[in-house]
Amino acid sequence: MFFQKDIETMPRKEIEALQLAKLKDTVAYCYNNVPFYHDRLEKAGVGDGSKIRQLSDIQYIPYTTKDDFRENYPYGMMAVPLKEVVRVHASSGTTGKPTVGLYTKKDLDIWSDCVARVAVAGGVTEDDIIQISFGYGLFTGALGLHYGLEKIGATVIPMSSGNTEKQLMMMRDFGVTGLVATPSYALYLSEAIKEGPNPLSDYKLKLGILGSEPCTPEMRDQIEKNLNIYVSDNYGLTELGGPGVSGDCPERAGMHFAEDHFLPEIINPDTGEQLGEGQQGELIVTSLSKYAMPVLRYRTKDITSLTYEPCKCGRTHARMSKTAGRTDDMLIIKGVNVFPTQIESVLVGTPHIGPHYQIVVRRVNFKDTLEIRVELTSAELLDHYRELEAFQRSLQDRLKSVLGLQAKVTLVQPKSLERFQGKAKRILDLRNQPETK
Repeated sequence: MFFQKDIETMPRKEIEALQLAKLKDTVAYCYNNVPFYHDRLEKAGVGDGSKIRQLSDIQYIPYTTKDDFRENYPYGMMAVPLKEVVRVHASSGTTGKPTVGLYTKKDLDIWSDCVARVAVAGGVTEDDIIQISFGYGLFTGALGLHYGLEKIGATVIPMSSGNTEKQLMMMRDFGVTGLVATPSYALYLSEAIKEGPNPLSDYKLKLGILGSEPCTPEMRDQIEKNLNIYVSDNYGLTELGGPGVSGDCPERAGMHFAEDHFLPEIINPDTGEQLGEGQQGELIVTSLSKYAMPVLRYRTKDITSLTYEPCKCGRTHARMSKTAGRTDDMLIIKGVNVFPTQIESVLVGTPHIGPHYQIVVRRVNFKDTLEIRVELTSAELLDHYRELEAFQRSLQDRLKSVLGLQAKVTLVQPKSLERFQGKAKRILDLRNQPETK
């Protein structure tokens, strides 16, 4: 049941004592080895961390942001000589300079431990054959899961993304029991199986380790139903080293944080006020075991909450709830905060429509408008105007009750919306384009 039982079931007081000792060491390490942090800590009056007496003193340490990583690209956040760096990863950098992740050999060993924990909690054993359908390269997901799964003893097929027909052939021929992919691509694979010549009974899939993008419970349920598998959730960021920061167990009562390696906090994203157990806000994470690139109080922009009550599975580390969205994914429409996950929770599983959708935001007559394009599962409904109109009105009413504002629902032909093999891009924000009158 456990990968590292002695660590994962530590009493709360022992966890906090370990975190405090590691926090002091990490602050001193950053102060002495990273000029960026030396200056920040000096200006904040924290210095080398010798004044930190309790975990709550972390509040005196300044935040680290994505902009800090970009401004110090590529090596400005590095704490070791370059010759000790054995691996470089990076984010896509689609909105500027990529966020870099650097690793020593010790970093890679700890990282694979963390990933192995998450995978074991999700049901992976040494007998499993896992196909990784993440894209290999600078992205942390593929190689991160790869080495963690190998540490367990599972058989790993580094398939990478794309070439769906070959993906399915490999699954059948090699008796693949586990799939690593984005939720969007897992859903796409399930559709391909349904439409292909080989029935689901030709596949031995039993579990999915999905990540890289949010997955609502409704989307997860749809994937589980389509593929007849158990899906576990996990969390990680390039800035924190990649996947393995936290992950589900079968209780599905929150993702277990690797608290011996990461110290989580929740704050009000607008005021910076520290929030208590169970309160929803922005997740802040401090690394406690990173050598090449340690991170102090990183603002993840992910909205979640923490609970410290031991889980029924026996694990005692803090659990984070499924992320409700990201502060930078949040749309503000007519003064109302809208997260794509709220929309997805209404759409997925609704009769007559598929799980694929697109959110379009425009500015018309100086006012924001929200359109949600939804794909029908069958074109036949388009021939029944009254039924179509009633269904459309019902869907709009349900969305209004969840979102708190009116959204236009556009029903489109089956297979007409784009499919994604990597992260899904569902938001089309046209408000910066010339206004529509």
